[in-house]
Amino acid sequence: MDTERAAGCDVICGPCVARDVDDVMLGETDWTTIASFATALGTLVLAVATFSAVRSSNRSARIAEASFQVNLRPVLVTSRLDDPVQKIRWVDDHWARVEGSQATVELVDGSIYLAISLRNAGAGLAVTFGWSVLTEVVTSRDVAHAEPDDFRMQTRDLYIAAGDVGFWQAAIREPSDPDYEALRRNVRDSLPFTIDLLYGDTEGGQRTVTRFGMIPVRVDDDQTKWYPSVARHWNLDRPDPR
Repeated sequence: MDTERAAGCDVICGPCVARDVDDVMLGETDWTTIASFATALGTLVLAVATFSAVRSSNRSARIAEASFQVNLRPVLVTSRLDDPVQKIRWVDDHWARVEGSQATVELVDGSIYLAISLRNAGAGLAVTFGWSVLTEVVTSRDVAHAEPDDFRMQTRDLYIAAGDVGFWQAAIREPSDPDYEALRRNVRDSLPFTIDLLYGDTEGGQRTVTRFGMIPVRVDDDQTKWYPSVARHWNLDRPDPR
C-alpha cells in the first residue's frame, strides 16, 4: 500500500486507490511466464501447421507415385482369337506357329517346346523374367506359386508392348530335369497342366505372377490344339486386391 497515505492521510481517495491497484497488479503479473507461454503456443501452432503440410505433401507424393506406376504396369493375358499368327524360333533352330488365343506344346527329338500367344492388357511394357510349371491343371486357388528365386529364368528377355500381342517361349531338353518326365507324359497323352509366368515393368518392379491353365483339345488322332486360360494374378511388390 502507499506509504504516504499510511503515514499521514486518513482519507481513502481515488488517486490512492488507483495507485494501490496498479501496485498489486504489477506485483502479481509474471511477464516472463506469459512470454514463454506465448512462445510455446506459437511453436505448437507452427508444429501443427508443419505436420499438416508434410502429411499433405506425402499424400500428394504417394498419389503421384501410384499414377506413375499405373502408367508402367503390365498385365499379361491370353491373346484374342482374331490376333495374328506368330512365328517363334528357339535357339536350336526349332520353329513353331502360334495362332491367336492358343499355345504350342511339342515333343520333338526328345525336347519339349512350349509357347503361349499373349496380349498385354496393361499400360506399360511387359518384361518376362521367368516361368515355372505344375504338371497338372490347378483347380484350387490355395495352390501357391513358386518363390520368385525358384522360377526358371528366361535365357533372353521377352518384351510385350502395352496393348499389343507377343509371346512367351521356353523349352526343356534334358531328361534329367525334374519336370521332364511328367511334362513329356502330358504332351504325349494330351493332358492339361499349368504354367506360371513371372514378369514386371521396364524398371524391374511391379513383379507379377500370372497363372495359365494349358488346356488340350483333340482335333484328330494326330493333332492337339492347346488353349491357355488365365486363372489368377499375384502382385509381388504391392498389395493384392484380394
